[in-house]
Amino acid sequence: MSETKTENAPSTVTEEEAPIIVFDNVTKEYTLYRNSREQFAALFYRSKKLQKHMALNGVSFSIKKGESVAIIGRNGAGKSTLLKMITGVAFPTTGDIYVKGRVSALLELTAGFVGDMTGRENIRFKCYVLGLRSAEIDDIEKKAIDFAELGEYIDQPVRTYSSGMRVRLGFAININMDPDILVIDEALSVGDNTFKKKCKDKINELIKKHVTVLYVSHSKDIQDFCSRCIYLQNGKVIFDGTMKETLAKYPEFAG
Repeated sequence: MSETKTENAPSTVTEEEAPIIVFDNVTKEYTLYRNSREQFAALFYRSKKLQKHMALNGVSFSIKKGESVAIIGRNGAGKSTLLKMITGVAFPTTGDIYVKGRVSALLELTAGFVGDMTGRENIRFKCYVLGLRSAEIDDIEKKAIDFAELGEYIDQPVRTYSSGMRVRLGFAININMDPDILVIDEALSVGDNTFKKKCKDKINELIKKHVTVLYVSHSKDIQDFCSRCIYLQNGKVIFDGTMKETLAKYPEFAG
């Protein structure tokens, strides 16, 4: 039986030493459908002909509070599936996952925006959906508006925003959620170089505050943030070690 628990993993170590994220022999299997008709039919009966895909296969690791960990691997290695499980979007087929604390995810930054609502209204709406208190929402609203630097557009409908403006707003909201765990998936391609530097400085600020950071990227920028690196291949952990050791084993970065 598999489960995801947002609590402490069983441990005899002190709270400071205890892991904040634990994957214990986790697998995730998806069913691949050729078309919507086949997917609909699967609701009523099982077919042995359906193709299966093992996105994660026996993945185990633990991450302590304040660690900055890069997750690398080629497309299809299982990186996004792993992040979705940490954020509670997906659940394991087998194995157990433990996550402690508030998770803020820089994944699909514009997901959940309501086009006819203003940027300001979308900030508050997203916070309400996450169950935050009024005082927290007021604080996040101010910080997100200042960070996004959208000027008068913050009070215009999001449907009038350019794609870059929507991404900036999404980044600004999530980075200012005061998270215990920050999950980043190729999110630093936002805006111009000045804004990118601002984003990187903010991430480094959170790292100094001992926020746990998980960063998925195909760029060597991960070396600017992370000291540890987990290398995934075909849904399995190939290597878990220091950034230098792991990148030396990764063909795209080696040499």
